[in-house]
Amino acid sequence: MLIVKKQTQKRLASIVLMIMVTGILTACNTSTATTSNGSNKEEVAEADGFAMGTVILQKVYGANGQATIDETMERIKSLEALLTFNAPEGDIYQLNDNAGKKNVELDPVTLKIINKAQEVAELSNGAFDITIGPIVKSWGIGTEQERIPPKEELQKLLPLVNYRDLVVGENSAGLKKAGQMVDLGGIAKGYAGDEALQIYKKNGIKSAFINLGGNVVTLGNKPDGSPWTVGIRNPRPQDAASGQQIVGIVTVADKAVTTAGDDQRFFEKDGVRYHHIINPHTGYPAQSDLMSVTLITDSSFNADAFDTAVFVLGLEKGKELIQKLGGIEAVFITTDKKIYVTDGLKGNFKLHDESNEYQYNE
Repeated sequence: MLIVKKQTQKRLASIVLMIMVTGILTACNTSTATTSNGSNKEEVAEADGFAMGTVILQKVYGANGQATIDETMERIKSLEALLTFNAPEGDIYQLNDNAGKKNVELDPVTLKIINKAQEVAELSNGAFDITIGPIVKSWGIGTEQERIPPKEELQKLLPLVNYRDLVVGENSAGLKKAGQMVDLGGIAKGYAGDEALQIYKKNGIKSAFINLGGNVVTLGNKPDGSPWTVGIRNPRPQDAASGQQIVGIVTVADKAVTTAGDDQRFFEKDGVRYHHIINPHTGYPAQSDLMSVTLITDSSFNADAFDTAVFVLGLEKGKELIQKLGGIEAVFITTDKKIYVTDGLKGNFKLHDESNEYQYNE
């Protein structure tokens, strides 16, 4: 029996999660917020939108909050047009369309993201590889065409997945083989998060929050001086409508929080979960000892770039990569429902498991 988990359901679950933990509203509005001591009233704008294939929530404090939100959404949509492989006028579409033919001149933003992805690929020994496009398209997970590709099909496609075949120049890039495809789905939202942060700062905003489908970026503290509270999803909730969908809480300020997990986009067949995080070495959904990993760091771009690699590598190798990089904290949730938190985060993490299914290894 095939059980399909639609993308819409996951988007709504992500929204509900963040509403429950942070009190974010999904209606567009501007109001006045009062700090916990009843003073320092500050105008707050809140809105949701849709771009990059996900729901985007923003909460911005300040007199020009709504204008800032609008500018941010405009920027994110321009990045979507540039970076998605489905937009004929975009860089990635042109890069893929000319695979095996010629290098293509690219926008500096596209080149920056590609160069970062190549760096992550090298550091993770190919656990993260943006040339995974042909395999991602074959599986179609999260689309109406999702399926289990025949083994023979994957064997033919695997030779097309090799980040070393993506040649990057000063102003251009090219793929060596016809049929190769770049997919920036595992890194583009992270870059967009940092872009949002820059827009907030440029407009004089001191306190703000953006959630790009689970990629969270915070600016400063809340106006009352308290940190932002971000929920970590339970990857195996018994009841998605209950508080059991949150398994932990982290408190942060001026940090990005991103998660890679097998519960974000998947389908099930014959009791097997087929999720969207593909192991570039096998062509199949990654089968590490993790159900999810959440990274907390100063940059959304960095966090989003590495969370997929860490998930594919698994607990021990993922820890080693994080330690090598420095400046990144993490929450690991293993397949046997144990939670591990890096030392620098322990004072800011709290178990929130109403189901009592998880063991927190302090």
